[in-house]
Amino acid sequence: MKPINKTIRVFAPASSANLGCGFDVMGMALDGIGDVLRIAISEGDGLTIRNTSAAELPEDIEKNVITPAVRAFMAAAGKKACLEIVVEKKIRPGSGIGSSAASSAAAVFGLNELYGRPFPLPELVPFAMEGEKLISGTAHADNSAPAVMGGIVLIRGYQPLDMVRLPIPDSFCFAIVHPHIVVSTKAARDVLRKEIPMHEAVTQWGNVGGLVAGIMTGDLPLIGRSMRDVVVEPYRKGFIPGYDDLKSACLAAGALCVNISGSGPSVFALSDSIEKAQQVGKAMKRHFTALRIANDLYVSHIPSVGARVVE
Repeated sequence: MKPINKTIRVFAPASSANLGCGFDVMGMALDGIGDVLRIAISEGDGLTIRNTSAAELPEDIEKNVITPAVRAFMAAAGKKACLEIVVEKKIRPGSGIGSSAASSAAAVFGLNELYGRPFPLPELVPFAMEGEKLISGTAHADNSAPAVMGGIVLIRGYQPLDMVRLPIPDSFCFAIVHPHIVVSTKAARDVLRKEIPMHEAVTQWGNVGGLVAGIMTGDLPLIGRSMRDVVVEPYRKGFIPGYDDLKSACLAAGALCVNISGSGPSVFALSDSIEKAQQVGKAMKRHFTALRIANDLYVSHIPSVGARVVE
């Protein structure tokens, strides 16, 4: 099959992984933030990646997360082509909102469109996960799945990959702040314990079950009291200045729940209205501004669509 077009421009959203208690098994797409790639395809065999965005990316394509994702797609599709990928807009790497997943998802989604959609959306996720594997050493789907598919995704298992797209509760809104500090994914994983006491594991299982039940039924108070993490948050919060004070300020401003987005340093909060989310966002902004830490704030709804073609 030849490509049905020669060029395409695609967007894939940022995402928030873990959602508190769902370490490596839950993720949520974020509206209004993401990567934009332009992909050109011609006869031949090769890959060129150019960066015209404001973000700093590796010049060596072997260190770019797009490369293993693209190669995995092309191998599975049985295709060879000369590809040029231009990164036009990029989430800041190391932000904790799925920078590598957004690039990988946009790349494989764009190729799938160019070749006439040989793979359904869920089958693109394992290709995008190869980018995650390059950057963190682990092919996890909690960012890749929502970046490709949108909405909220539960990864029930990895062998084989088993994903469940959950409904988005009405009026579900987020505020997420990205302080301009660096937390590497590797460092954030290295700080975690290798063994978890049984009583903490039981608490975490109950929270994950409650979170999924709350999302499925639209029970926002249940979501609020379930999106708590006793396994990861206590060990990663030290990377984020004044985290406990920030969390208290967000809850006081009307947040249902607050937690670290992925490996950090971004912090997300969920609210039951856009007005409350905006107030929570102001509290986030005040916190980091008072600490003289530059930051970016995003407030919006949860998107039902993930990667998509853009004009």
